[in-house]
Amino acid sequence: MKKTIFIWSTCFLIGLSGIQSSRARTVADATLKKIEFDQKLGAQISLDAPFTDETGKSVKLGDYFGKKPVILVLGYYGCPMLCTFVINGMIGSLQDMDWQIGNQFEVVNVSIDPAEKPALALAKKKAYVKRYGRPDAAAGWHFLTGDERAIRRLADEVGFQYAYDPEIKQYAHPSGLVILSGGGKISHYLSGVIYSTPELKSALVDASASKVGLPIQQLFLLCFHYSPITGKYAPAIMFVVRFCGVAVVLALAGGIVVMVRGEHKKSAKAAHPANPV
Repeated sequence: MKKTIFIWSTCFLIGLSGIQSSRARTVADATLKKIEFDQKLGAQISLDAPFTDETGKSVKLGDYFGKKPVILVLGYYGCPMLCTFVINGMIGSLQDMDWQIGNQFEVVNVSIDPAEKPALALAKKKAYVKRYGRPDAAAGWHFLTGDERAIRRLADEVGFQYAYDPEIKQYAHPSGLVILSGGGKISHYLSGVIYSTPELKSALVDASASKVGLPIQQLFLLCFHYSPITGKYAPAIMFVVRFCGVAVVLALAGGIVVMVRGEHKKSAKAAHPANPV
């Protein structure tokens, strides 16, 4: 039932974000079409890239790489919708996993907004570590900010395309995760806002062995694209709406089946009580 509620609330908020994004924007459709992950599997990222961590300390990206695989999350901390979906989806998947942040792998969040400061990064870290429910994970979960040059360099290296809209003061960007080996090589991409626990675990296992996965089909990236020219939502949002409808129906049906079976078992036990010893 919790998963049903999560799917429904996520779909509702995605739809709401689609409505909100219909407001006037200055990013051209041609630019929006390019906003996706340009998958660069096997590529090496620059570990000497300078950033600032959530405490205000100057760090190098390589400080978080070594023997453990890394989940890289690009977005921005002031994002009103999509970034929250991505991180909550990741947390939901990781909560069902036997591996834990800080033990078998690291997580690095990097803001694409050079105006964001460590104080905001720290606030987000506290909120998400609390949601994850494993306080010890704080040592392995990092929230970074940086200047435009370092951010663009990293984004280009992992193929993360994004654009800033000064009219609505928001970034248009794709949704998903990048899984890297301990040496900083891109191993896997996961798209969307809801991630399969077995799929994410498999990607981490591959990355820990420095294996490179296969390209993925990007179904959910930039899922609320609205065309100011045609006044209509692009096919991506319609796909999301249809998917969410089917997902909610299936989840509800599954919940009903579980409840009915439970009632049948109770009725059976009441009709045939165990014989007293």
